[in-house]
Amino acid sequence: MNKGRKTLLEKLFAEHGQALVRFVTRIVRNTEDAEDIAQHAYLRLQKLSDEKELDNPRAYLYQIANNLAVDQLRRGRLHMDYVSQQTPAEGEPPADDHADHQSPERVLAARQQLQSIYEAMDSLPLKCRQAFLLHRTRGLSYNEIAREMNTSVSSVEKYILQALKTCRQRVTPP
Repeated sequence: MNKGRKTLLEKLFAEHGQALVRFVTRIVRNTEDAEDIAQHAYLRLQKLSDEKELDNPRAYLYQIANNLAVDQLRRGRLHMDYVSQQTPAEGEPPADDHADHQSPERVLAARQQLQSIYEAMDSLPLKCRQAFLLHRTRGLSYNEIAREMNTSVSSVEKYILQALKTCRQRVTPP
């Protein structure tokens, strides 16, 4: 990054850092999450400003932060919907298929399955593991991963498919 762009980002951070965090906090209602989102917004702005001149970097920064906050809220809602579907209503007995979820056999099987997944992840090539983890842990889209890894979307698709196949092979008994 050239010195002019670095100065621009430093100036934006100094002038708008706390205001951006407050703005995002109003959306996500959590200061720690807002700080993370603001940091990601600056990183995305840095990547974009390396490629092109921006007319209004401050407005663009706030738009990036807003989009990231909305995405996080959307993922949170999806997670809560899933959890509510899996959890029985108050006073309702758990479904039969979940009745033995704490049995020692199930705990052992789950630990073995998790260990198999760790081993599968360790066996993957670096780019494949990186793409998979960016998608699964940070929730990035294939386009976002391609930009971050400086590769094509097609390559990202292949990396993630390879990771899924490897995990499935390790977890599914022969």
